[in-house]
Amino acid sequence: MNPEPELSMSRDSLDRTTATTHKRAAELEELLIDAEADDEQAQQSHPLVRRPWLLLLGLILVALNLRPALSSMAPLLSDVSKSLGLSAAQAGLLTTLPVLCLGLFAPLAPVLARRFGAERVVLGILLTLAGGIVLRSSFGQFGLFAGSILAGASIGVIGVLLPGIVKRDFAKHAGAMTGVYTMALCLGAAMAAGATVPLSQHLGGSWALGLGFWVAPALLAAMFWLPQVGQKHGAHQVAYRVRGLLRDPLAWQVTLYMGLQSSLAYIVFGWLPSILIGRGLSPTEAGLVLSGSVIVQLISSLSAPWLATRGKDQRLAIVVVMLMTLGGLFGCLYAPIDGLWGWAILLGLGQGATFSLALTLIVLRSRDAHVAANLSGMAQGFGYTLASLGPFAVGLVHDLTGGWSALGWIFGVIGLGAIIAGIGAGRALYVGVVSERVTESH
Repeated sequence: MNPEPELSMSRDSLDRTTATTHKRAAELEELLIDAEADDEQAQQSHPLVRRPWLLLLGLILVALNLRPALSSMAPLLSDVSKSLGLSAAQAGLLTTLPVLCLGLFAPLAPVLARRFGAERVVLGILLTLAGGIVLRSSFGQFGLFAGSILAGASIGVIGVLLPGIVKRDFAKHAGAMTGVYTMALCLGAAMAAGATVPLSQHLGGSWALGLGFWVAPALLAAMFWLPQVGQKHGAHQVAYRVRGLLRDPLAWQVTLYMGLQSSLAYIVFGWLPSILIGRGLSPTEAGLVLSGSVIVQLISSLSAPWLATRGKDQRLAIVVVMLMTLGGLFGCLYAPIDGLWGWAILLGLGQGATFSLALTLIVLRSRDAHVAANLSGMAQGFGYTLASLGPFAVGLVHDLTGGWSALGWIFGVIGLGAIIAGIGAGRALYVGVVSERVTESH
């Protein structure tokens, strides 16, 4: 298959694209892709925020809740499996379902936002997230799986909507808000990974109470978000259509890179503590290692996009950060346990950079915000669906082999695939589609 888009760029066009890479670096605030970017009226309407501090606090609290439902399960996965009699394959399915829902439910976000308004949808979905957290900790095996699905679906919807709200309401500070948004994601994941086991021990040794605790931050975020529901942002009147992305090889390379690097990330979220417990760590120690690795992601997730846009393209950066990720994974799996924290730090630096580069590629490979919004939806929808296969494969292989050593093959195959897709996606090209203005509607 020809790896170039149907509308490949001429040599002169490629040169011009390379020459503008540094200029695009200054536009990385567009990492916050608006789910409503196909509506010109929504993009041009910026309401007067009477209490910006309250909006900022609400945004931070909402972002903090986008990872705890995922990372809180991993340190307790062994206890949950023993309590409910889950096999390793069933435990793998438990870690897979929320990630699968991230991809399956992401396309609903723009539809819901246009119908009800983004702020109202975020409030409602925060409540469904809280319901999912309660459900998975209350009704045995059925509640565990059903609640995980509901929580994953909720995170999938909010994860698409929240960046657009940030970009719209903090347009002049979107670059700084990108850092705040990323920081909140990492802090939420790290807190849940490190605190869930101690919380469950403090609450009488119940894993259900440890998992259920995270309903409190979700309800707190909903309370502080409630004042935003009444904001008016104008009617959506002028729409844009982007066609042909599914036939564009470059768009698929961006999507595959997003999905494969996410697969490694959610393997870490879902299984790293179990792997480390199998190597002799206590659940509390394993959770702290995961928490520390996630915290370190703050450094590289904020710096990697800026560094990657200093060169003519992003291919070298993609290879380097993926090799760092693989090095950290193999170190956590095979290296002497005395050096574990060093490998965990390397893993965190690599994974923070791979995720932020995946977001960067969506912007750099798009000609305008409308194309970027659609490419973002494609990358998240298909990418997270693909990513869900990784945690399931880990559970299946562990079930078949009874150990963890064979997981190196899974890490290697996924990492090699991410490098191949990333080399294609990292070229200084645009996807071969353009946005088209369509007729006005109410």
